[in-house]
Amino acid sequence: MDSNQIFALGLGLTPPWKIVDQHLDLKKNPHELHLRLQADRGSLFPCPECGTMCKAHDFKDLTWRHLNFFQHHCYLTAPVPRTNCQEHGIKRIQVPWAREGSQFTLLFEQVAMALVREMPVLAAARIIEITDQRLWRIIAYYVQRSFNELDLKSLEAFALDETASKRGHNYVTIFIDLERTSKPVIFATPGKGKETVALFKEFLEKHGGTAENIVEVVCDMSKAFLAATEETFLNSHVTVDWFHVVQLFTKATDEVRRAEAREHKMPNGARWAILKAADGKLTDEQVEAITELEVEGLHTAKAWRVKEMLRWVNKAPSLRAAKWRMTYFINYAREFVKDIPVLEAVSKALDTLERHKARILRRWRSTYTNARLEGLNSLFQAARSRARGYRNTANFITMIYLIAAPLANIIKST
Repeated sequence: MDSNQIFALGLGLTPPWKIVDQHLDLKKNPHELHLRLQADRGSLFPCPECGTMCKAHDFKDLTWRHLNFFQHHCYLTAPVPRTNCQEHGIKRIQVPWAREGSQFTLLFEQVAMALVREMPVLAAARIIEITDQRLWRIIAYYVQRSFNELDLKSLEAFALDETASKRGHNYVTIFIDLERTSKPVIFATPGKGKETVALFKEFLEKHGGTAENIVEVVCDMSKAFLAATEETFLNSHVTVDWFHVVQLFTKATDEVRRAEAREHKMPNGARWAILKAADGKLTDEQVEAITELEVEGLHTAKAWRVKEMLRWVNKAPSLRAAKWRMTYFINYAREFVKDIPVLEAVSKALDTLERHKARILRRWRSTYTNARLEGLNSLFQAARSRARGYRNTANFITMIYLIAAPLANIIKST
């Protein structure tokens, strides 16, 4: 068996294709192995449209980067014919070792995709020695191809939330299928306004789903999200997830601390202590900070107490109990913070809570939460941090899909 036959076996070539020449260029750094492929003279080729075996009309030399041969870069070059089909005319065939329009072999792209699922794209690009822009084009192709096969006919409940795509007011809104136990992301789009819901509806209908089938939506208290979902998905109930209620009062408590810190010196550790639960993992310093806030009668301690009382509401065993506890909580907290200007942020949070009370109470009827979406957001931000940001929002969305979308057979052969 000669070397050409060995290379042909390694490449998985089948007739009429064979290797006719090989050359190792030692003048290049890194060295380059060039393999020339060619079909037997007089071979027939399938029409790209109908598959009818046709004669070659003409040929054009094309080159593809292949996996390294030991430490040497490897390139395949072949005269690729255009067929002359009686029905479809003259068209360039698709070679079996590369997808149409790519300058890389299928095996090279499959290795590239395996790497980017385990490490940042820039690191993977350095390993396979191509630019990250070229690698992003490979990733985008395979992710989009797999995503186009997504079937949403059975979708009945989804959650949505935004995550930052870069510094400043740049966001991506993410939609997840609440019935999926893993890889739940089904759509992501730039922005965080009303238009993102309309785009999701359009995407849903393109993939077999209908707005009429949606019976529940879980989201935060964003006016844009709430208005858009209730207008677009008429058969659905909107549930405001409890996570966002806690987040609302946590932010209000921190606003009180920052406002009061302008007039009073805060105890060491107070900044992080007030963001935690009383029964959480407070450090000794943080326990002392909470105690000092209360002993000194600072309003930050009052805001923290209001936030902590939410846990009592959350532990209500039934919808009826939750209604009573929430009404009691709102009335008690209003009296607790009344006529204290520095606690205005808490008063506003209570107004928001009362305004969305019905949607929040649906949590006691629903089996859904968007806790998984919040967990996924931390994964997306960790990936963004490891990559030191992405060149553009499209790349960030592609990575979101790669991490958490149900992409089946993403590196299957074309």
